[in-house]
Amino acid sequence: MKKWWLLLGALMGLQGLAWAQAYPNKPIRWVVPSTPGDGSDITGRLLADRISRDLGQPVVVENRPGAGGVLGSDAVAKSAADGYTMIVGNAGSHGVNGGIYPKLPYDIVRDFVPVGMICTTTNVMVVSPSVKVANVAEFIAYAKAHPGQINYASGGIGSSAHLSAELFKSLSGVEMTHIPYRGAAPAVAAVLAGESKVMIGNLPPWAAQIKAGKVQALAVTTAKRHPSMPEVPALAEALPGFETLAWFGVLAPAGTPKAIVDRMNAAINQALDQPEIKARLAGLSCDPAPSTPEAFATRVSGDVARWKKLATEKNIRAE
Repeated sequence: MKKWWLLLGALMGLQGLAWAQAYPNKPIRWVVPSTPGDGSDITGRLLADRISRDLGQPVVVENRPGAGGVLGSDAVAKSAADGYTMIVGNAGSHGVNGGIYPKLPYDIVRDFVPVGMICTTTNVMVVSPSVKVANVAEFIAYAKAHPGQINYASGGIGSSAHLSAELFKSLSGVEMTHIPYRGAAPAVAAVLAGESKVMIGNLPPWAAQIKAGKVQALAVTTAKRHPSMPEVPALAEALPGFETLAWFGVLAPAGTPKAIVDRMNAAINQALDQPEIKARLAGLSCDPAPSTPEAFATRVSGDVARWKKLATEKNIRAE
């Protein structure tokens, strides 16, 4: 009997190797669970273009926004586990959502297999040009002096911008009203127009605005200052213990053959090692984060647990 199981395992391994050698033989679809212009969209399209050339098949990016990433994630979770449909997830869609939604139509840890990280970046706290403050301490004083008048923007319920702002509220003692938009791009536009006073969102959609001087960056959310903006303080300098990290990465439906997961992981890591990709990510203030599928899975499960704890403590729920 033992020999039979060993033989079966060997046959399955050979089958997986054959799949990997034949993969891909048709276009691959990468679903972005948000609107064009946010971090998943920007970084996903950058990698998709390079990987299309390396694999010899188009990697087509499809935006499926809605419900803070839930709609696109659900579609991928229920897709065929054949390596031809994957998702460019992020710390919101595959971290925060696991904490704040009492019921999801899928399980983030059980129904997805992490394939490979793309990059990490800081979130950045920016204020509308109409808010005349020079630093975090001044903003806290301003917010406390204007109770009920401060709106903060996010790219949607469950986004890392949403939870970063809730963590800020918790540590600073200020009250702010959440205004969720349908993606990062309209949230950025709302802050620039003064419709919302502040946002603590992913840096890539803000990078160009900050460099152009159209908006003021008060702080980054990494534990220390970010190398791309050394003049901008870390929020932890004003609020000890504050730290959130945004990430973007590719995940596949659970059950996708390991050989295919490893094949795509290798393609992602190879792309991240290319000088032009490194340069373009640096321009977005993103740090390439090549990883194994196992290391990425540890990050995903850890984020889900962390945000569940915060959501329970602060009674943060999305319906």
